[in-house]
Amino acid sequence: MQFSALNLHQDLLRNLQDLGWKETTPIQAQALPAIIAGRDVIGIAKTGSGKTGAFSLGLLNKIDTKAFHVQVLIMCPTRELADQVTREIRRLARYLANTKILSLCGGVPLGRQIGSLRHGAHIIVGTPGRITKHIQKGTLDVSGVKFVVLDEADRMLDMGFEDEVTGILSSLRADRQTLLFSATFQPEIKSLCDAVTQDACVVDATTDEAPNSIEELGYVTHDDERGADLAFILSTHDPDQAIVFCNMKVTCDRVVKRLKGLGWSCAALHGDMEQKDRELVMILFKQKSVRILVATDVAARGLDIEQLAAVVNYDLPEQPEVYIHRIGRTGRAGESGLAISLYTPAQAHRLPNDRQVVQKSLYGHVESTKPAPPKMATLCIRGGRKDKLRPGDIVGALTFSGQGIEGHQIGKIHVRDFDAFVAVNSMVAKRALQLLTEGQIKGRRFKARKV
Repeated sequence: MQFSALNLHQDLLRNLQDLGWKETTPIQAQALPAIIAGRDVIGIAKTGSGKTGAFSLGLLNKIDTKAFHVQVLIMCPTRELADQVTREIRRLARYLANTKILSLCGGVPLGRQIGSLRHGAHIIVGTPGRITKHIQKGTLDVSGVKFVVLDEADRMLDMGFEDEVTGILSSLRADRQTLLFSATFQPEIKSLCDAVTQDACVVDATTDEAPNSIEELGYVTHDDERGADLAFILSTHDPDQAIVFCNMKVTCDRVVKRLKGLGWSCAALHGDMEQKDRELVMILFKQKSVRILVATDVAARGLDIEQLAAVVNYDLPEQPEVYIHRIGRTGRAGESGLAISLYTPAQAHRLPNDRQVVQKSLYGHVESTKPAPPKMATLCIRGGRKDKLRPGDIVGALTFSGQGIEGHQIGKIHVRDFDAFVAVNSMVAKRALQLLTEGQIKGRRFKARKV
């Protein structure tokens, strides 16, 4: 679609022409008409798809620059993304006279932001934690906000910002226009959408991508060689993360012991484990601090992992529907997946007849290579909800005043009543732990350790 075909302000069109923007991207073509029409919009699109341009142009087309109060509120999960969005909006608003855009993020003194807010702004871009703080202090008046954007909503949920986001939205007028953009449409995102949007138009810019593709491989093994064959398969395919399914709890423990002996980052998950241990394992796996999860079907029920690289049937299930359920955990949201099954010649009949399982040979393979460590590390903070600790406080402590790590190096955050877990890139784990133990969170010192 040509931008000129859209009902955009002439100053916006003139700027787009000067920028060399002639045609919309798929997400812009689908979302912009609905945004301009005043609809709530749920946009599913990956990074680099042009979603920032979609909501920025739609909202710049609607604001009243003569009414000098906050009309647009844009929430982003990290300071880096908020800065990027702020720059892009300023670039697109070049020819709109007197349009003021203000960024409110952690890592910047509160007093400086309060001073800027006193001078007024039309558009606020910020992180949920800092926006919440200004609303609570009364330094940010959101009574006139007509348009709100949740950018990378899936990432905000990953980082534990759901309470802050819903709290902010509850303080806004009910007749606002809400735009929510996410790379995936997981159940958690759908629940958030249902709660914060009204009669939303759903646009999915990922539908042109190739359908979910799962490569299914079968390896014939023998019971006394199954453990060595599993190690070779994992070493050969080297998935970032995988679930290895076993039919019995005792098998899970035996497989974990063997893989750990070979240097794999792995953990068991089954019904004989205490609940607190199972919860910890699930946190670590979701935070990508454990590469291989060895589990029974019952224990893994409800464990929803995005972009799981591979599923391995160490034991083939008895029922075909269990096989389908297992392999369906990989190859989601347009990603390719890998499903591997080990079976003896006598168990070949358990492979589903209606699936195309490519047979592979294991004979003559060489010794498994030493696996790489996980890309993420999990740090545990001895403080949680009972200590008034929030995800935004943890992010602020880790990215403090440009002396800490960067926002994109922080992964999922999980806050419980008395402790909190934060995933960070393994390369900066030592620095992150130092920031948490030597610095302060909300003016207090907390003990922290690497899990």
